[in-house]
Amino acid sequence: MRVVLAWCALLALAACQSLAPLPVTPWPERRASLQAIDQYSFTGQLAAATASEGFSASLSWQQQGAASDVLLRAPLGVGGARLNYDGGVLHLSDSHGNQLDGAAAQQQVGRLFGFEPPLASLRFWLLGVPDPATAATETLDDAQRLTVLQQDEWRVEYGEYQQAAGQWLPRRLALRRGAVKLKLQITHWQLP
Repeated sequence: MRVVLAWCALLALAACQSLAPLPVTPWPERRASLQAIDQYSFTGQLAAATASEGFSASLSWQQQGAASDVLLRAPLGVGGARLNYDGGVLHLSDSHGNQLDGAAAQQQVGRLFGFEPPLASLRFWLLGVPDPATAATETLDDAQRLTVLQQDEWRVEYGEYQQAAGQWLPRRLALRRGAVKLKLQITHWQLP
């Protein structure tokens, strides 16, 4: 009986001790590593609001190099849209089977959403790093992760991170430009 009590006491003591923190990777190294990721996918929820409108949708995102494939589904069967952005040209398919390309797709996205999403930069912002194509202002936490990113008139706030495939990746993001506000909660990341 004493042996069992001794083991229980040791287990309880071990459980009370905190785990050693994960090593912190310096930001320049971490940023370069994340910016080099060119293939990933995730699912989550999106809420968007402009000065006059708003919507929410489930979101499925697949990234292959510069090509983004985004599926938005509105609740209760209201509709949805699929956006394909190949790094230069936007393609839009709506829930009614209508398909638009290029400038017509961009105009329709602007009408549907009330703003034009920054698709070229989003592929990086979603990973928790700035788009390397333009200058940015970065604010980091003690673990060398972005808390605030300001780039191309957008402010991106990172509220929470999750670990996926050995990386700390965003779980909650809030994006803002003028009256446009986006909130994104990522439920599942997948990296190759």
